[in-house]
Amino acid sequence: MLTLFQREKGFYRKLLALALPILFQNLITNSLGLVDTFMVGTMGQGPLAGVTLANIPVFVVQLMMFGIQSGSSVLISQYRGKGDMKAINRVMGIGMYAAGAIGLAFALVMGFLPRQFMSLFGDDPQVVATAARYARIVGWSYFFDSFVQVYNGVHRAMGDPRRGLYILGVSMACNTFLNWVLIFGNLGAPRLGVEGAALATLLARVLSCAIAIGWAVLDKGFRIDPALLFRPGGEMVRRFVRFATPVMCNETFWGLGTSIFPTIMGHMEGSEEILAAYAIAGNITNLCTVGVFAIAGTAAILIGQEIGSGNTGAVYSLGALLNTLAFLFGVAGGAAFLLLLYLFVAPVLYPLFKLSPSAGEICTLMLTMVFVMMPLRSLECTNIVGVLRGGGDVKMATLIDLTPLWAVALPIAALSGLVFKLGIFWVYLGMMSENVVKAVLGLGRFKSGKWIRDVTVPNL
Repeated sequence: MLTLFQREKGFYRKLLALALPILFQNLITNSLGLVDTFMVGTMGQGPLAGVTLANIPVFVVQLMMFGIQSGSSVLISQYRGKGDMKAINRVMGIGMYAAGAIGLAFALVMGFLPRQFMSLFGDDPQVVATAARYARIVGWSYFFDSFVQVYNGVHRAMGDPRRGLYILGVSMACNTFLNWVLIFGNLGAPRLGVEGAALATLLARVLSCAIAIGWAVLDKGFRIDPALLFRPGGEMVRRFVRFATPVMCNETFWGLGTSIFPTIMGHMEGSEEILAAYAIAGNITNLCTVGVFAIAGTAAILIGQEIGSGNTGAVYSLGALLNTLAFLFGVAGGAAFLLLLYLFVAPVLYPLFKLSPSAGEICTLMLTMVFVMMPLRSLECTNIVGVLRGGGDVKMATLIDLTPLWAVALPIAALSGLVFKLGIFWVYLGMMSENVVKAVLGLGRFKSGKWIRDVTVPNL
């Protein structure tokens, strides 16, 4: 067992050099969500529930962007291992076309049909009205963000995650400052409330897009080739469709499935309290699992580059090490966060968010389940999103990721909450059940060794 941890000199330094910037990127992104939630939450439980409802489709679109980013990285990391920069330009171009189209479609629906769209996710008229006011503005931000996500993803897959960290850092500082100005009407600005939070997000995304474009034009390390970027070629499009599209579909349908959970909660008795608790629990969960996704993202890069360089013999051992590290991180992290929940989060943070006693109890219940399941979640996420995907086994990774959600977790949650009306405990238990099934199926696929594939081979 100990031989698994014995690596060549400099390996763990390289692992940290990749993982830490990704961790901080995720931390910045999710901290911003928590800041938004906190600032809106100070206006009361109603506005918080409205913004939570509006963020259901936003979450799906973000996952679609992540799917494009992750799907592109399957190809880019292996092309980077081969040193083929022209191919990376082509993949980047396809990613930008796909992300831009999705971002624009989302902006149009949210901008022109906000109330009708929001009514699909909840039935409380006041909550839907608040959500529509927020969605009408914030939807346009994801058109600009689509290009930033692809640009950051390209550099992350090439082993330079710090660039995305810098861009997101500036975006977060801008968004937080504008939240303070526009939500509460500081510095002589009008007090816009939830519309101010949406406008702050939009302006911050425009700024980050401008920074990314400027950086891409001036970058001498990775030259953008407009001819390849805008005309990537049919062969690369076919390769992208074959290996990146399953990942995009994976994230899209996972996002759609996950968005049904708060939709179920939105139709349960006491939905305002449940959604408010879910908003707090979701943001805290995202903050506490940034390390999990950092390990998964790092695993995809390392596995992909190892295959691309032709050293396939060491790939299985590397995958086993990364999965083991992820599980150990989940054990340590879950225990620490569980302790923090009862000593700090519940007694100190809940009052700041103005949660009712009932909403606070629901939030504690949700977070307790999340932290208890963290070792399994860390393992299955790293194995599926990092190892199997990075190894080029995208179709099987998609099947393993989606089947437990749609065939197990969603039916249990829907039956518990809407048919048998058993309460939020059983709904959330149903949500957590997918982690167990995914861990079992994913480890079975890993042990088979059939996931190691070179996706850059022309005749593949």
